[in-house]
Amino acid sequence: MKTLGIIPSRYASTRFPGKPLIDIGGKTMIQRVYEQAKKATSLTEVVVATDDEKIFNHIYSFGGNVVMTSSSHESGTDRCAEVLSKTRGNYDAVINIQGDEPFINPEQINQLCACFNDEQTDIATLIKKIDTGEELFNPNRPKVEVDENSFAKMFSRKAIPELLNIEKSEWLSKQAFYKHIGIYGYRSSVLKEISQLQPSPLEIEERLEQLRWLENGYKIKVATTVFEAAAIDTPEDLEKITFK
Repeated sequence: MKTLGIIPSRYASTRFPGKPLIDIGGKTMIQRVYEQAKKATSLTEVVVATDDEKIFNHIYSFGGNVVMTSSSHESGTDRCAEVLSKTRGNYDAVINIQGDEPFINPEQINQLCACFNDEQTDIATLIKKIDTGEELFNPNRPKVEVDENSFAKMFSRKAIPELLNIEKSEWLSKQAFYKHIGIYGYRSSVLKEISQLQPSPLEIEERLEQLRWLENGYKIKVATTVFEAAAIDTPEDLEKITFK
């Protein structure tokens, strides 16, 4: 299987403008993401997708692959779809790699690619078991309910499934709960289709793009990871990094 890894990277950010080019231990954040992605043995090629000339020139300066994309995209998924349309190689699948996780574990990317060994998989993503009540009931941590074949049944900002008539303090001892790790893979044909979909009712309610895909009948395979890379969303997040 030929798989293309795409790293969407925007210069503009409400909370942290220019963050792809911040210095982390002598390298920019986007260079670190790129180099980690290149270590994933399951990827045929890796490319950065950006709408900014500074990022484009920086990627080019260290010998990376980069594609200039439209500045009008509302999501990384749409940016990936544009890159795929411009790519000459016939890729079977695309992995959308978060551009703000400089220490992403390449094994997570390999896990995601392995999901496409199942012919029923349209889209793939990762989940991680929740260990604390703080995470379980944090609306900023999307949760995933999974069926017996490791396909997502539902995503929500609420704790799912809801355990009726059981104190919330006991939920973790009664049921396994999973949080969503925001990295996606798509079959190439599916990526082209979902980029044309309009926002769905559940997506608008929960503010979770993946619900649009479920509501339109696409099957989302999940793989359980034990890794979780720290995302850099704010200058404060950068201060918390311990670089080795």
